[in-house]
Amino acid sequence: MKEFWKVIKRYVSPYVGYLGGSVLMNILSAVFNVFSFSLLIPILKILFDTSGTVYQFIPWSEVHGFGDLTNNVYYYVGNYIAIYGHSKVLLCLCLIFCAITLIKTACYFGSTAVMVPIRTGIVKDMRMELYRKIVSLPIGFFSQERKGDIIARMSGDVAEVEFSITSTLDMLIKNPILIVIYLAVLFTMSWQLTIFTIVFAPLMILIMGKIGHKLKAQSLEAQKFWSDTMSQVEETIGGLRIIKAFLAEGKMEGRFENVTENMKVQNTKVGVRQASAHPVSEFLGSCMIAIVLWFGGTLILGENSSIDAPAFISYMTILYSIIQPIKDLSRAAYSIPKGLASMERIDKILLAENEIVEKENPVKLDSFEHEIRYRGVSFRYKDGAKDVLEDIDIKLEKGKTIALVGQSGSGKSTLVDLIPRYYDVETGSITIDGVDIKDVRLRDLRSLIGNVNQEAILFNDTIFNNIAFGVENATREQVEAAARIANAHEFIMEKEHGYDEMIGDRGCKLSGGQRQRISIARAILKNPPILILDEATSALDTESEKLVQEALDRLTSERTTIAIAHRLSTIRNADEICVMHEGRIVERGRHEELLALGGYYKKLNDMQAL
Repeated sequence: MKEFWKVIKRYVSPYVGYLGGSVLMNILSAVFNVFSFSLLIPILKILFDTSGTVYQFIPWSEVHGFGDLTNNVYYYVGNYIAIYGHSKVLLCLCLIFCAITLIKTACYFGSTAVMVPIRTGIVKDMRMELYRKIVSLPIGFFSQERKGDIIARMSGDVAEVEFSITSTLDMLIKNPILIVIYLAVLFTMSWQLTIFTIVFAPLMILIMGKIGHKLKAQSLEAQKFWSDTMSQVEETIGGLRIIKAFLAEGKMEGRFENVTENMKVQNTKVGVRQASAHPVSEFLGSCMIAIVLWFGGTLILGENSSIDAPAFISYMTILYSIIQPIKDLSRAAYSIPKGLASMERIDKILLAENEIVEKENPVKLDSFEHEIRYRGVSFRYKDGAKDVLEDIDIKLEKGKTIALVGQSGSGKSTLVDLIPRYYDVETGSITIDGVDIKDVRLRDLRSLIGNVNQEAILFNDTIFNNIAFGVENATREQVEAAARIANAHEFIMEKEHGYDEMIGDRGCKLSGGQRQRISIARAILKNPPILILDEATSALDTESEKLVQEALDRLTSERTTIAIAHRLSTIRNADEICVMHEGRIVERGRHEELLALGGYYKKLNDMQAL
């Protein structure tokens, strides 16, 4: 329960006002419920008392205990019967009973309705917290996590928390109030009978606790299989073209069948254990009622009974009403562990450490004037792994273009990812105008950098919004100007809705060259002084490459550029070419100088010339 209250404290504090309203409504509901039950006593007395007993009024100052209170009620009822007759008094009591029940149910509705904003608010806050954390975490975190698993935590686990914890919150507010008020009334009616009843109540709670002991562990396992299922679906949708090309539908179905079968088995165990809550509590409650009936009957039949038959029937009605709150609390004993299992998975993201940390008082950097400098930079992705980069020293002057070439896995992309601090260097330093990038505010640093990647990363939005992405208050004229420079305006205007055309998931309605030109237009609109080109033309056909290369030439003019390239023809005019091999720079110079060396670069050039 300590973990549960930590979760409640984290997310309920903005909704304390709603909680206060819920407590008030539940108290009123319980009080009016007791009044409605109390009216049963005189009603039953009128219906079944044929003895003609005459009651004497006891001054209210001398009333002690439930017996004296019911005596005065009987006195007033007897007087009204003598004046108005049995039928009219009975009708009046029934109407009062209906009115009190109406107020009671209205308060019950209010207590439930006031909890709805808390439930929906907590879920919204939790999803927003998760999303903010996902956006803020470094890229390295997601290279170790499956996207399907993260999606499962955002959807399934949050939904489970909503169902298991926030719905339980209502039970934990309402049921203790009902139990306390009902117990107080029961003690007033017959303290002997109530003490006898209380002896047996913990037994039911103990048995329910034993049944639910393993639920949290089983729920964790079930949620793990749900994550595996989501991962399989995400991989299938992303790789559907390859699955069909290699006739692997059967294989993928088999993998999915295996995961879903495991999830079914685990969910069956959890569901069966959860389903046992109601029948077990029903049986134990009925046993308790039977025992109380026996003990109460012996009290009524005794010579000095403190409770008569109609009062005992009312007592039993209230006692039976107290069983439902106890059963609800027993269900909470199931739901809370299941929700906490989901919360534990959510916290693996929320409590993940962000290794990219800003200094408390970062240096302001709002322009790029001189140079970017790598000094003795080495990097590895995790402890114990081999260095991806070793002892890198590069100086990139403003307005110059430096190209990185080499085989796949030589560390080119990692080297450029260090500039915007997607990762932090292990040893050495990277400086911009003499300032270590670790000392600079991340927002300032990344505002100086534009990216055009091999795979154009676009969003399911309009062309206008994709070009204007990240640029506040961009005008139509500015977006069109950027699109013209990127050789994109012509094909955009051919679309049915022009710049308002929706481009689909990841730009699937556009060709590869069109997507790349939209990406370049986005970088042009941002107008960064530093540009990173990560194999921006390697996946294009010849015609598209020509158009994109023209756009890139316009984009890189008068900008400081780092270009990663496989096609050496695209970087022949670079001011410096660095040839990388196994994390090291093995050659550097201009195109003609490197050819003259007859080393790695010449070998790459000769292979592409074949």
